[in-house]
Amino acid sequence: MTVLRSGSATDTGLVRTSNQDSLVATASLFAVADGMGGHAGGEIAADLAVRTLESAFIRQPSGMGLADAVNAANHAVWKASEERPELRGMGTTLTAMALVNEQGRDILALVNVGDSRTYRFHDGELTQITADHSVAEEMVRAGEITPAEAAVHPRRHILTRALGVADGVEVDLWRIHPNRGDRYLLCSDGLTNELGNGQIAEVLASVPDPDQAADLLVRAARSHGGSDNITVVVVDVVLGDEVRDVAEPVVPVAQDFVLSARGATPVGVAEPMAVPEARLPTRRERRRERRRERRRTRSRRLITVRTLLFVVLLGAVLAGAYQAVRWFDTSSYFVGLNGNELVIYEGRIGGFLWYKPAEAERTGVTVADVPAEFLPSLRQGVEEPSIDKARTYVHNLEVEQALRTSSGTSGTGGIPPVPITSTTKAGG
Repeated sequence: MTVLRSGSATDTGLVRTSNQDSLVATASLFAVADGMGGHAGGEIAADLAVRTLESAFIRQPSGMGLADAVNAANHAVWKASEERPELRGMGTTLTAMALVNEQGRDILALVNVGDSRTYRFHDGELTQITADHSVAEEMVRAGEITPAEAAVHPRRHILTRALGVADGVEVDLWRIHPNRGDRYLLCSDGLTNELGNGQIAEVLASVPDPDQAADLLVRAARSHGGSDNITVVVVDVVLGDEVRDVAEPVVPVAQDFVLSARGATPVGVAEPMAVPEARLPTRRERRRERRRERRRTRSRRLITVRTLLFVVLLGAVLAGAYQAVRWFDTSSYFVGLNGNELVIYEGRIGGFLWYKPAEAERTGVTVADVPAEFLPSLRQGVEEPSIDKARTYVHNLEVEQALRTSSGTSGTGGIPPVPITSTTKAGG
């Protein structure tokens, strides 16, 4: 019997004003949807898609049932956009995974439409299972450009498939053998736009708890820029088939279903997974196996205690390091320029590790409101120990310029600004 444990996190990011991502994380169904079509449309499309997927899958909990549930979600979003003119053109990506039982075996069924992704983390390696349905990725698969070129291609965010934009959609479907210890990651592109595979793998390898891993991934993506909504679901296979020593490859055994509003028509279905013939062991073999199992049990108990102590110590070290880095980054402020406006930033000039400076306060003061000789320092960034000190610094600059203007002088007389604690080039 396979048991799954999951954790999830979502965040609006630093640029968007609303979160148009939605997620599902139940005992057997996990999904991430990234809506599109404007402020209201994207939220409605993603939310409607995951709610419809969940209710439809409950009625038919199988691999084909999951594909049918995607069909139902597509139809629900399409119908809503047709009935409400203000939602016309809305749509959503969707990647989902479900634990199902087929032919007496536990199977992970996986579906995908769009550029939200599902990864498998196995034996320290992160592998992307899903294929992005975008113009750039289609060009990669056609051999027209390289993956590195696709990462910066101007059409990388233009989707070739999405839910709700037509009355039918083509869905990729996989069936995967669950292996104990494997970890799966479902995410919107708000994560993968900010973090590379190495950074993602490092978090998945070092944080055992799936909730904490999901939260740390979202925080890291946010601190790297947070240019989009960020949603993450981490799923661990904590109990599975222990007889299998070698992980079976991830193989899509049934792909490319053309789903219409009337039902699902398979374009090309591969043969189902073969289940080997089972031979009953003899009495001597059963006794020998019981002795081996007792020895394995004693060995596992010793390893479990050592592993637990190691995990506890590692967790304490990682938590302490994370808090120290976070304190070091958030305990500093600096005044810089955003265009022609003076802005107060939280963080270190140029950033620190995965933390990037975050805009803390827009002052409304422009470069015309401060003495010209301070502009080079402001372009580099002027560090202050607190946000109040930063506000005082900006205020004194503004007062100094006002005094000069009223006295008709261009010198450095008047009230001097608060002394600059440090001046460092941004990015230095």
